Amino acid sequence: MEPAVVASLRELFGERLKENVPLAGYTSARTGGSADALLAVRSADELAQAVQALWARNIPFTLLGGGSNVLVSDRGVRGVVLLNRARTIRFDTKSEHPTVHAESGTTLNDIAQRAARLGLSGFEWAASVPGSLGGAVYGNAGAFGGDLAGNVISVEVLQRQHGRQSWPVEKMEYGYRTSSLKRERAPIVILAATLKLSRGDPEAIRARMAENNERRRSTQPPGASMGSMFKNPPGDKAGRLIEAAGLKGTRIGGAEISSLHANFFLNTDQTRAADMKALLDLAQKTVFEKFGVMLEPEIELVGEW
Repeated sequence: MEPAVVASLRELFGERLKENVPLAGYTSARTGGSADALLAVRSADELAQAVQALWARNIPFTLLGGGSNVLVSDRGVRGVVLLNRARTIRFDTKSEHPTVHAESGTTLNDIAQRAARLGLSGFEWAASVPGSLGGAVYGNAGAFGGDLAGNVISVEVLQRQHGRQSWPVEKMEYGYRTSSLKRERAPIVILAATLKLSRGDPEAIRARMAENNERRRSTQPPGASMGSMFKNPPGDKAGRLIEAAGLKGTRIGGAEISSLHANFFLNTDQTRAADMKALLDLAQKTVFEKFGVMLEPEIELVGEW
């Protein structure tokens, strides 16, 4: 960024603003270059204030939560990366239908674990799912038969033109791993969401969570990855297609298609993001050539490509 822009940001955010920050440590894939500037926000109000200030000055920014489902370019990210650490959670256990209101930097696992301790059910599927609530609401994350579309009551958003608003779930227009926000990519930021829960037996809730965790450990590889690379095409599984294409175990640099689950690409040795992207392109091309199916990435490419 231009020195004058950096100086104006320093006036706004002081020592909270960090320059030339490597982003690999903030992503689950452990890859990627540096951000021109990085600013951690600790509440939904701080997030809203930072976003409005950057919009007012036409300074580009990228929002980063848990760092899963993203591949950051080796060339890094221009502008400001807002590191979302807004994690306030409020449970309403007294109403007939219990709910939880959580800020968008909250991890899904934290919500699930705290709900379980309160004897609240309906979010067991999210235990141990990586990533933050904001990204999950944006992309309708899901696992083990559940997804955000089945939990969301309303989403608190910040719009560039209209300020803060509460959207009912219907306005998100959820589909498989997508939403109206993801499809339209409008200048809107997710600040928080209210989720519906139900009362349940604490022991049964813990048992379901333990079962899901065991399934995850037995079917998904450990190590640095972005989670599922591709969406499942209708009536099939991306991992099955990649495996049937003979690509399990394929490596480019330090990037490897997992031999346990072919829809997971691993960073085995401080690989470059470019190697991960090349492996993604290879899988997409090979599956299309062999089966006529164009796999759609579930991950988001971030930065300069």
